[in-house]
Amino acid sequence: MEKIVEQVWDYTKHAKYYSYRPNYAPKSIDMLIALASDKGAKSIKVADIGAGTGNLSIMLLERGCEVVSVEPNDAMREIGLERTKGQKIEWVRATGVDSTLKSGSFDWVTFGSSFNVMDRVEALKEAHRLLKENCYFSCMWNHRDLKDKIQEAAENVIMEIVPNYTRGVRREDQRPIIEEHKELFDNILYLEEDFYFHQSLENYLNAWKSVKNPYWDLETKEGQEIFAKITAKMQEALPKEFDIKYTTRCWSARKV
Repeated sequence: MEKIVEQVWDYTKHAKYYSYRPNYAPKSIDMLIALASDKGAKSIKVADIGAGTGNLSIMLLERGCEVVSVEPNDAMREIGLERTKGQKIEWVRATGVDSTLKSGSFDWVTFGSSFNVMDRVEALKEAHRLLKENCYFSCMWNHRDLKDKIQEAAENVIMEIVPNYTRGVRREDQRPIIEEHKELFDNILYLEEDFYFHQSLENYLNAWKSVKNPYWDLETKEGQEIFAKITAKMQEALPKEFDIKYTTRCWSARKV
């Protein structure tokens, strides 16, 4: 019988809300494609680790990549399978630190908003194992611009109700942990791109339902109550529709 060690973070209840989140800035993905493809000289085989419901995988498919999407959560993976039906993609039920994929068979390994939910050192080792020589891994996130008026208002609401709120590893500079493992990766590159995303208040609140953190667990009564307070306050503080600012941030490094 297949043995899969699931991630500690269970996104089953959050999966259906991922469609409300903005995808990565397109020009950033184009630049990363150029990096991974050696100026477009070859087709790219990508292992998209922690693929979730397929947001990044779909952007890679749109750019002609051959994609293997690794996702341990059944609910997330099932949505991804439906969204990418009929396309050149394989979905694998496995984790980012034990992907079950063949060593040395990928031109690029990506972590779209997933590098922070696993042991990053083990994830680096797994990415190194999967990559061909001199090829790159990338980890990326969309960060809310906290100086944006909408985001600032939302942040103020959260801090009012959850004073000890922090944004976790996903907000950290990933360079230090990559540099600590120079035996695995070097030639670190960093890029970031600002973009605006038009959203209704209803959809913005739905996007927050996709967030997994230790401050409000939507699977508990207490967590539901805290989140209800947050959404009620946001409904008072925010307009019905708005353009909201995000920044796609990505760290890439080349296999040694």
